[in-house]
Amino acid sequence: MKTLVAEDDLTSGLILEECFKHYGPVVLVKDGKEAVDEVQKAVEEKDTYNLICLDIMMPNMSGRSALVKIREIEEKAGIRGLDRSKIVMITALDDNRNIIDSFKDECDGYIIKPFNKKDLINKLETLELI
Repeated sequence: MKTLVAEDDLTSGLILEECFKHYGPVVLVKDGKEAVDEVQKAVEEKDTYNLICLDIMMPNMSGRSALVKIREIEEKAGIRGLDRSKIVMITALDDNRNIIDSFKDECDGYIIKPFNKKDLINKLETLELI
């Protein structure tokens, strides 16, 4: 499982990296713009991510904006349905508006901080990544 984690909080990013590295390579970036750039590069190299985790509140580009752009990149490349990356929002924002809007923008999951390893593993199992 190839994973991309976009998280501006170093501690949260390292926790996510530590959890996911047991399943395959993990790339850690600090904002949504870097995440979009990584996805574009992966699509061009035909080595896409299985899992993308996006914090919502990040500098330069929010996770929600990155989510929309990533889905646009996939669509333009003809990546659809089960071939798309699974995108999980991992954020402190637990209000219904952010949750609903994230799913409208086509995320596959939403985890509220603080999270624990069990939450992450359960989400991977639900998404049939492990």
